[in-house]
Amino acid sequence: MLGVGLLTGAVTGSWLAGDSGDDGARSAYTEAGDLWHSVPVDQLFPPTVQGKGAGPGGADRTWTRVAVAPDGDCAGAFDRLLAKVLDPVGCARLLRATYTDATQSHVTTVGLLFTKADAAAMTSLARRFEKEGLGRRDDLMPLPYQAKDTVAEGFGAPQRGSWTVSVLTDAPVVVYAVSGWADGRTVDEPEPAEEAIESGAASAPAQAGLGHEAKGLADRVERALRRHVGAPTEQPS
Repeated sequence: MLGVGLLTGAVTGSWLAGDSGDDGARSAYTEAGDLWHSVPVDQLFPPTVQGKGAGPGGADRTWTRVAVAPDGDCAGAFDRLLAKVLDPVGCARLLRATYTDATQSHVTTVGLLFTKADAAAMTSLARRFEKEGLGRRDDLMPLPYQAKDTVAEGFGAPQRGSWTVSVLTDAPVVVYAVSGWADGRTVDEPEPAEEAIESGAASAPAQAGLGHEAKGLADRVERALRRHVGAPTEQPS
């Protein structure tokens, strides 16, 4: 368990189905913010992630985890400008993992930034991302997590091809993903996943399916996170 020592546009939704009370909402929000140290890393970042229909044209995808970053604060984890944008919500903990696809042609880093913010601050940041189109700016791309002796060893900032950032409004979490080629090639014109997955997108990242890699993994890691809110973290004896 790594968790015990251990995302443009706003994503909304109900963490606890059928929970309509303010006290319940606050409880769910608080609970979500504590998941980084109460849930095993293999449940937040599964060793294998199935992406049924997540690829171009609805093709299935399978991603294999190749590395998990040591958990910690956000120092050095983001480019300066993105760090400045995220600063108002603070950084309680940052969890990251890097995956590769079944052919080991692509690599994708997925991150869960657990913030120190209340719901109002998260909503404010989400609105800013939406209003100013911050999630589509290539100077606000997340950084990948490189890992020596893996297929992601050459996955640095110049290799970023597509990305997505989702600011959750019902939890103190920012979910993001950034993808690139596994062979270390640089990308001159990266494209946000929301554009790269559109029908007819003709950029190199879009044609290679890098937008689907980033969006598909970010969505599934977010779902894994949500499944643990309200669920027991220990089996009854």
